[in-house]
Amino acid sequence: MRDHLSTALYLAEAGVPPLPLRAGKLPFGNCSACAKNACGGRPNMKTPGPCTCPNPCHGWAAATTDPGVINSPTWARAWREAAAVAYHPGGADLTVVDLDNPEAIAWARASLPATRTVPTTRGEHWLYLGAMQGANSVRPGVDIKSTMAYARWLGPGTGTMAALPDVVRALTVKEPTPRPSSVTVPALAGGGECPHRTPTYLDRGIAMAEHRITVARAAVHATVYRTFLAVLSTHGRCGCLTEAHTARLFTAAQAKGETVRHCTDAWTNALTTLGL
Repeated sequence: MRDHLSTALYLAEAGVPPLPLRAGKLPFGNCSACAKNACGGRPNMKTPGPCTCPNPCHGWAAATTDPGVINSPTWARAWREAAAVAYHPGGADLTVVDLDNPEAIAWARASLPATRTVPTTRGEHWLYLGAMQGANSVRPGVDIKSTMAYARWLGPGTGTMAALPDVVRALTVKEPTPRPSSVTVPALAGGGECPHRTPTYLDRGIAMAEHRITVARAAVHATVYRTFLAVLSTHGRCGCLTEAHTARLFTAAQAKGETVRHCTDAWTNALTTLGL
């Protein structure tokens, strides 16, 4: 117990939120008051502490840097029974690329920038500075542990930690499948020439729309819809938009966690709102 508790307090002091793991490298289950989210806690919430329960409930969301909570009597049983210590990488602005076998390690060495590494039972953890949405099985033998995920603490590792690269962020972006191949909209009233048909004007507008989606901190789905609406209200009636433009917008939205279906629905709703 003392070893795990001491490790947890050490991590908390360093700004890394820990949590206890039971046998099987699993978080402790919710207490009876929080079972099946009876307390109103949300397992998908993006910040720790889904309810006021003092127990280590709600999996990764129980991770905390508060030493008073970690060292409290309500956590004592969990530390007595703990088999290991984990941490919430996203809560410390970190991303762990979990490489589960030698083939995955070989891919990382050929594809990713060098960074701090931690040996694991079957492979390695590569740690980068910066958070993103966690995801499993982004490629064979590779998981991403960051926001809304936990990673087992196996030591500080070796090497200098690099900034989270775009190549890692891109691993969670699914290739869009069913999406509009192009936008078919009515011509300008009166058949006039399109005033937007210049690469600079249109590309600047698409770039601004991508940026608006990328920097969204909350209400991502609403931001995506409003951005699609703004693009279509400006360029939707003159036939400017092509498959390449819509792909850029969909890709930006998916990088923020939107699914292809959400993107398609938002685009269709924007078209409907504008009568297109």
